[in-house]
Amino acid sequence: ADTPDLAREVEALVDELRATRSGVIWVQEMLPRAEVAQVLTHATCFVCPSVYEPLGIVNLEAMACETAVVASAVGGIPEVVVDGETGLLVPPSEPDALAYAINRLLDDPALAARMGAAGRERAMRAFSWRAIAEQTVALYERVVT
Repeated sequence: ADTPDLAREVEALVDELRATRSGVIWVQEMLPRAEVAQVLTHATCFVCPSVYEPLGIVNLEAMACETAVVASAVGGIPEVVVDGETGLLVPPSEPDALAYAINRLLDDPALAARMGAAGRERAMRAFSWRAIAEQTVALYERVVT
């Protein structure tokens, strides 16, 4: 959390949720990179309900782990996540739409797996270091010529 007050508020909400539902997991600290990859590769979907996101590297990380993404259609996220192909995009700050998209993937693991595979392919094709280098060289060539 950004502030101690916000951290206390979030922890209280998590405790309240745990009192009404089982299986609530709260990761209170940053996980080591290897553990993040392990969590992502075992997840049915990754959820990024941002209200602001310049690009959304976390979505690319999930896609690289072959995990379907449910994310808000804000900032640079739609440049990364292809709606209906590599994941599902929802309007920001609309919890019902977010819940519907999450449940759609949880209810259809085959769809989530197809989107996850498409996401990995897109992450490797369009966002690998090689792809970024090729795009940078092409841009420089256009500018110089």
